[in-house]
Amino acid sequence: MKRHSRGHEGPSQRQLRAAELVRHALVDIVQREDLRDPDLKGASITIGEVRASPDLKHMTAFVSSLGPGDPQRIANGLSRISGFLRARLARAVDLRFTPELHFQPDISYDEARHIDELLASPEVARDLKHGEGG
Repeated sequence: MKRHSRGHEGPSQRQLRAAELVRHALVDIVQREDLRDPDLKGASITIGEVRASPDLKHMTAFVSSLGPGDPQRIANGLSRISGFLRARLARAVDLRFTPELHFQPDISYDEARHIDELLASPEVARDLKHGEGG
């Protein structure tokens, strides 16, 4: 029996469920464990999203800092300890395979803040006001 191609529909429900399960587990691990990497010492880390590969063997976590901190440094630090995190993850989640973990800086918060700043600028406010009245 031939399986139908998913095309460009996006992630499956299975991928979404597994990624969210891993995200919750990683958040818990990062909060509870004493992370000894110099880039992670004292950092308040948030994991905004995890994306799973179709075979669930690789997952990419998008990370940022809740306070001052460079998301790239946090991603680099988590990448260096990914073996440790993967071992903890294997105990925390029930998946057939414990995925290889990849970390990327989450810039979505910076992009949202930039859009807010643009919308609050006098030039945009003026154009929006003219657009409503005109």
